[in-house]
Amino acid sequence: MPQAAYDLVVIGAGTGGYVAAIRAGQLGLKTAVVERQKALGGTCLIWGCIPTKALLEHAHAFKIAQHAAEWGIGLGGAQPTLELTTVHARKDKIVSGLTKGVEGLFKKNGVTWIKGTAQLSGGGTVVVTGGDDQELTPKHILVATGSSPRSVPGVTIDHTRIITSDEAIHLGEVPRSIAILGSGAVGVEFASIFNRFGSKVTIIELLPRLVPVEDEAVSAELQRTFRKQGITVLTGTKVSKADVKGSTVTLSAELPGGKHETIEADYLLVATGRGPVTDGPGLETLGVEMFKGYIKVDALFRTSVDGISAVGDVITFGEGTRHPQLAHVSSAEGILVAERLAGHDVRPINYDHVPGCTYCDPEIGSVGLTEQAARDQGYDVQVGSFPFRALGRARMADETDGFVKIVADKKYDEILGVHIIGPRATEIVAEAVLALRTECTVEELIRTIHAHPTMSEAMGEAAHATHGAAIHI
Repeated sequence: MPQAAYDLVVIGAGTGGYVAAIRAGQLGLKTAVVERQKALGGTCLIWGCIPTKALLEHAHAFKIAQHAAEWGIGLGGAQPTLELTTVHARKDKIVSGLTKGVEGLFKKNGVTWIKGTAQLSGGGTVVVTGGDDQELTPKHILVATGSSPRSVPGVTIDHTRIITSDEAIHLGEVPRSIAILGSGAVGVEFASIFNRFGSKVTIIELLPRLVPVEDEAVSAELQRTFRKQGITVLTGTKVSKADVKGSTVTLSAELPGGKHETIEADYLLVATGRGPVTDGPGLETLGVEMFKGYIKVDALFRTSVDGISAVGDVITFGEGTRHPQLAHVSSAEGILVAERLAGHDVRPINYDHVPGCTYCDPEIGSVGLTEQAARDQGYDVQVGSFPFRALGRARMADETDGFVKIVADKKYDEILGVHIIGPRATEIVAEAVLALRTECTVEELIRTIHAHPTMSEAMGEAAHATHGAAIHI
């Protein structure tokens, strides 16, 4: 078997792995990435962030077409129809273009893509099989193998009628009905997609509210808008069993108060979270410390074995800690590792400043402490909120649901968290991230002039509201 020496070998070409490799290449490290999939980019580019958001953009375009008359657009009396084949073709073209772009970036920065499956062996060797078979002898190894969908007890995924997001992005039909188990980002995004495409959607959440990691006010607003859109919302509901018979999935559900209900749908989408992909590379045989299937790392992403680091969905900082499974987080971690290995001065990531973005309709963007978390931590909290319906730009776009909510410390006026639900929320939240990172005060945000007419005016108005002086409500 041929051998090759590298400064860094990255296992996995998702948003953590490929970004780390590119940064390492920029810094002069001889770098290779081992990836067995047919394209680079991992879950985000191939099955997750990119294809789902492409479908959401199509759903938004279809929404506009359905209300064409209100926009002064004539369709000659015809009703708009959704051509799903065209939708998938455009989505796949977008994905292909971006994955090819990563290949181009590899070439530009001198990164080698080695196709195959990686296995770690003694002495820091990486053995690649099932493709470009060879033995690699790197100075450093970075594990970035990502995650995969997981189910819950009583629900067996058959990938045909009981499906994951991997199958949902490629469905060749618009289901007459679909039940969605789980109301995290994946669940509510697909609820928006299929509802707009014309499916009867039922979303089921075990916890008392939708998007349970968000501020309670955001959860309440999403539930209100979902019900207004015709989506059935069942919170505090446990699914104990799911059976497939022909083209129907039958769910046994227990509602709040102990009431039992049978739910039938054409498909069941299981969106109850993702688990780490760590059972392949042979980590434990080398003595890498694990915790419930995750790789345990320190604040600079070093494992318990010298020369091996890990980033992204596969890592944990230990019991009682929460590591967000987000593409932009794994990319930031990958850059930090590359810079550390190149000898740069690096500092741990502040996970309190990581933005959470959910692209449902309406969108959600948030960063920092929720109101309840701030109170639980002992802050004397002041809160300000401003609705999008009061903005001219929101009315022009006919997207008036939602608000911006600011959570601040009354003593020092420091912004502790910002929670947005509404149009362009995933874009507006970037300002909030910068505000937290620079320890911005509410007063400073008030004095920051926001252009008119824009959606971002809601941020400035929410700051005014936090001091009890909103201008336009």
